[in-house]
Amino acid sequence: MSRKLIVALVGLLILIGVPAAIKMRQFNVMSSVQPANPPETVTADRAREESWPNTVTAVGSLVSVQGVTVSAESGGKVVKIAFESGDQIEAGDVLIQINTSSEEAQLRAAEAAADLARINLKRNRELLAKQTVSQAEYDSAEAAYKQTKAEADTIRAIIDKKILRAPFAGRLGLRLVNLGQILKEGDPVVTLQTLDPIYVDFSVPQQLFPVLATGTRVRVTTDAAPGEIFEGKINAVNPEIDSVTRNIRAQAIISNAGEKLRAGMFANVEVMLPNEQAVIAIPATAVLYAPYGDTVFIIDRETDKQTGKTRHVLRQQIVRLGVTRGDFVSVLSGLQAGDQIVTSGVFKLRPDMPVVVDNTLAPNAELSPTPPNK
Repeated sequence: MSRKLIVALVGLLILIGVPAAIKMRQFNVMSSVQPANPPETVTADRAREESWPNTVTAVGSLVSVQGVTVSAESGGKVVKIAFESGDQIEAGDVLIQINTSSEEAQLRAAEAAADLARINLKRNRELLAKQTVSQAEYDSAEAAYKQTKAEADTIRAIIDKKILRAPFAGRLGLRLVNLGQILKEGDPVVTLQTLDPIYVDFSVPQQLFPVLATGTRVRVTTDAAPGEIFEGKINAVNPEIDSVTRNIRAQAIISNAGEKLRAGMFANVEVMLPNEQAVIAIPATAVLYAPYGDTVFIIDRETDKQTGKTRHVLRQQIVRLGVTRGDFVSVLSGLQAGDQIVTSGVFKLRPDMPVVVDNTLAPNAELSPTPPNK
């Protein structure tokens, strides 16, 4: 290789290498300088140890204590309707009356025959005492009187069946008959239900059978009465376990003075078990929910190596959650009582981020929130 070519190559390497080296040095200097991001402002609270009532939630269905569709016991023409749809009635109140004109005429004839048989019996008793008639004649007169009396009682029972009365006190439903309508035996007239108190039927897992007993308190809520809690007690527990769901059915009786609960409604049931449970409670807004695991951001204190000042930085911690109560959720593992955690805006945070705590606009978490009904 000639000397001129070697000199040319060396010169080319210098022209290319020197600018490249200068640029690499600039990149190294830029990468070594970290931009100072301003700390994020967050709200914070401490994980607290609390005693929560040991409860079990279930889905229930409301059932009336007594409920029936009142039907006609005997056929005939409706001549009187003594109620309106939705009335509150007492046991024995007349609902409808069916025409009894033919039965009343038969009753008068039967009563006249019974009176005559009674007079004949009295006369035969007197004659028997004087031995004017035989014992057989007296027995025949006595049987005739009893027969005519029974016939009159039968007609009275038929008339009574045509006056339909409420079997128990309660709230009537919609009227299903009209004046002058011809009813057949068994035709529906109106529904009748007792609404105060009212039953709620629900199911719970079989492992609760040992602690589920009559007298256990329950609380019932429903979207038909938002913000209201109805209390009651378990009055019956089914002795059988469902072989398909492995659940046990129970029934509670609930006070319903305002009749805001109605049979057939869906209800949320909360069973108050005897013992309380100790939990680590945090606001539910502090949890960052994710498919791989739920996490919270713990606020740690550390010293800045450059300035020597103490600052707050974030540490992301995986937690295992338990039951939810109001605005709080219990933590089964991953946190200790007293740990300071971020309570809002967790979706925009990342580990090792510096933060400043400002609770001026912190959300107000409650165990029993009562949001306004707007």
